[in-house]
Amino acid sequence: MIQKGQKEIIQLLATDHNLPLAEVEKIVYSQFKLAAKTMSKGKMEPTRLPLLGLFHVLPARVKKLDERSKLKNAKRQSTNT
Repeated sequence: MIQKGQKEIIQLLATDHNLPLAEVEKIVYSQFKLAAKTMSKGKMEPTRLPLLGLFHVLPARVKKLDERSKLKNAKRQSTNT
């Protein structure tokens, strides 16, 4: 199987469905933009991308990130006082 680049796939979809290239790009990239937006909120909520699966953070990783954040905040407070 030959792998195609993103642009070739988008072009193929636009041609097959008789849609403008810009519209197909919006459709293709929208799910990734939504996933990035969800993840950037910092709530560590799982995000499902159709045909790609569920992306989530393991509880142990969340705990480690929380601890690291608390240490950074404590250091900032001690240097500001």
